[in-house]
Amino acid sequence: MASTGSSTGASGQGVAEAASQEKVFRSAADYAVKKLRAVAPGVTAFPTGTKFEKWAFSQNGDWVGGFWPGTLWMAYLHTGDEQFRTLALASADKLAPRQNDTSTHDLGFLFYPSWVTAWRITGDDKWRAGALQAASSLIKRYNTNGHFIRAWGSLTDPKDAGRIIMDTIMNLDLLDFATKQTGDRQYLDIAIEHAKTAQRVFLRPDGSTPHVFDFDPATGAEIGPGTVQGYSPASCWSRGQSWGIYGFTTMYRRTGDRSFLTTARRLADFALKALTPDNVPVWDYTAPQAPNDIKDASAGVVMACGLIDLAAASGQAHYRTAGLRLLEATSRTCLTTKSARADAVVARCTRNRPAEDGIEVSLPYADYYLLEGILRVLKPRELDKAIDLSGH
Repeated sequence: MASTGSSTGASGQGVAEAASQEKVFRSAADYAVKKLRAVAPGVTAFPTGTKFEKWAFSQNGDWVGGFWPGTLWMAYLHTGDEQFRTLALASADKLAPRQNDTSTHDLGFLFYPSWVTAWRITGDDKWRAGALQAASSLIKRYNTNGHFIRAWGSLTDPKDAGRIIMDTIMNLDLLDFATKQTGDRQYLDIAIEHAKTAQRVFLRPDGSTPHVFDFDPATGAEIGPGTVQGYSPASCWSRGQSWGIYGFTTMYRRTGDRSFLTTARRLADFALKALTPDNVPVWDYTAPQAPNDIKDASAGVVMACGLIDLAAASGQAHYRTAGLRLLEATSRTCLTTKSARADAVVARCTRNRPAEDGIEVSLPYADYYLLEGILRVLKPRELDKAIDLSGH
């Protein structure tokens, strides 16, 4: 379980800062709940991002479908309001067809915050069974030659057949869940193999990472780094770096493999050095306009969750301090509190800068990870029940 202490906890300054942060976090969570109470009853599909502050929707959930029910679960944990539980279950249920989807690596994002959490909170085996089916679909994307899970494209499409991306590290916890529930090691073994490949090819000497890495899918031979959402193959897309911090910390917690902890720390150390004083990441840490560039608050809240987790896993309190400052900065400067028309909670997020797609908008995963991060601080026991914060 996450520790709640910090290196300054014994001092008056530390106590005062903690009290101030807790007040900010409660206010942000209460604002999120108020917004969800107003917006959620009218939502019948899956928010994908905002246009002029209003949600745009996907009927099947795209890759982000798990975050809307996940956000509703976080609201339920914060308030105990049965309305959020009812809405979360109804939303998760709409993802049912995706458990057999073999065309995406994002089944962890789709089914962990929605179906695994639903099972952990309700005990209804329907949700467990669906999550296990999703895990079985995911491992069909494993390339035995290259020891990686393919990111994009259907299994019969040769395009991108050898492509892996940083984000996949976040989908591996679904495989650990499947091994724990079934006793079948193949799920976790595949997760470990992918994570070992990822840390080998993504981690640069300075701790930064590219978004994409390509292999020859037939032989598993390495081709080299690339990018889609970052500035270049040599730059460091901030949200990808955040996925890595969170995902490698989780893999350490699930396996006890210290190489994963070392990797998470190296990624975190790079990102923390690259942060601007406002504690809101730019969209790419090493793009030419950085650090004076557009922001991605979603990278900040994902990183905050990862850092709080990393502090507990490593025993290094400064990661928690940094994570709390990221959460506080987002809560103070990136919420939609000044807009009467906004559907979402977190603003200043950037989806895909090179494609000019979603520049400083709201994104569903930002709302989800903001609340997850706040609950890591305010209600860690309740959050543990929902997403399992335990070690191996």
